[in-house]
Amino acid sequence: MTDTTLARVKGMLNHPVIDADGHWLEVQPVFLDYLKDIAGPEMAHRYAARGAGGNLHSQGWYNLTQDERSRRRVPRPGWWSYPSDTQTRAASILPSIYRQSMDDWGIDFALVYPTMGLVLPNARDPDMRRALVRAYNVMVADLFSPYADRMTPAGLCALNTPAEAIEEAEYAVKSLGLKVLVMNCTVPRTIESADGPADPAMRRIFIDCLAMDSLYDYDAVWRKMIDLKVAVTDHTVSSGWPDRSSPTSYVANHLGHFAQAHHAFARGLFLGGVTERFPGLTFGFLEGGVGWGYNLYSDLQGHWKKRNKAYMHRHLKPDNIDRRELRRLLEKNAVGTRFHDKIDEIVDRNLYALSPGLGQEELTARDIDSNEFANVNIGGREDFDRLFLRNFYFGCEADDPTTAWAFDARGDARLKAMFGSDISHFDVTEPAEVLPEAWEMVDRGLITSDDFRAFTFGNVAELHTKMNLDFFRGTAVESDIAAELRQKGQDDRSA
Repeated sequence: MTDTTLARVKGMLNHPVIDADGHWLEVQPVFLDYLKDIAGPEMAHRYAARGAGGNLHSQGWYNLTQDERSRRRVPRPGWWSYPSDTQTRAASILPSIYRQSMDDWGIDFALVYPTMGLVLPNARDPDMRRALVRAYNVMVADLFSPYADRMTPAGLCALNTPAEAIEEAEYAVKSLGLKVLVMNCTVPRTIESADGPADPAMRRIFIDCLAMDSLYDYDAVWRKMIDLKVAVTDHTVSSGWPDRSSPTSYVANHLGHFAQAHHAFARGLFLGGVTERFPGLTFGFLEGGVGWGYNLYSDLQGHWKKRNKAYMHRHLKPDNIDRRELRRLLEKNAVGTRFHDKIDEIVDRNLYALSPGLGQEELTARDIDSNEFANVNIGGREDFDRLFLRNFYFGCEADDPTTAWAFDARGDARLKAMFGSDISHFDVTEPAEVLPEAWEMVDRGLITSDDFRAFTFGNVAELHTKMNLDFFRGTAVESDIAAELRQKGQDDRSA
């Protein structure tokens, strides 16, 4: 595509373009300066000593033989992951050049997310993790503040414990003035076992999705985000999870990894009742597309229809079975078969293939009060819209063909898809081509121009203004946001 194509697309739009998910490329020497200021030279040295440049993301792979990688299942990390075009690289590193380049990219306002920063909450040492996150937030608040009219950076909020998350969120918003916090919304944790290996790195893990079955109660965190007027934005990866540990293929580890992590968090939010208890909190799931969300929305409805408590008691409760009639049917039809002399054993204690030896009464009694939808109040389809569709927003890249599903009137649901450029990463070698590539959905008749407006402007604006009506105050898109809020009938304090 050419700049002319970009100009043509921009000329047809009656709204600005807000990038819900651009990225910048942090550089180690600058970050180490901030880390020294926050936590001292010794902490900076400890961090820098961890692998290549202190990167916490599988750099040790290069120091192992292929046999060691396979035996230990060390995942193949990403390689050559950023564009080699010199101008693009400079823009990715320096916020000033990023700001200068935005007109060339067709972007009017950008939410700029981390690259290196996304892995900092993975640090196992709590003291190091807190220092890394604090230094990162100070860095982005400092480096991006001169360009607040056109971009805002995402700070970090590590959700490893509620206390840690609340402390940093308070500081990031109230002391540093950050408006966006990206969070690690799934946390791999080791399973403590008396007979497990002593080395924590060798223990089994489980994925804590924070919203249900967690080691901690995160309700105080969700309440704090509402108090601070900050959306929960999730850019968590599932790379390195047990099914994503190919020692030879980064592509195998990378495919769908954002979607997998988002799926775990979102289903926890729904089933754990977070969206029921906190209806005013918005959630942005970045870079995973809408395909997983559409699937989860449909699956939740399907499971509720067949596994809600009333349905199960009516159709699936074990002692609903008339054993006398069942015995009669088996005796009449099992003559001459291997079943015949086992009818008593079958009817009395073996009616359930995966629970042999248990009778109906025991099977019924042990789950008589079970209700896996106890945390949500569901009476029908409208409640799924209330608990799932209303406050969930899905970041989609320009080349993702499933984005059109979000707007397909023939489908079950209209998901709130947001345009995320992914500028600075390997899939965007020509930033000026991203917006025209997204517009191809309109040219092909997959979405309308109104859908495109929601995709590139309305939905991301809503994600953040639902939490904070002043989010875009003082920016280049302030007047457009004010008009959008007035059109929706919302009080507009940012005008």
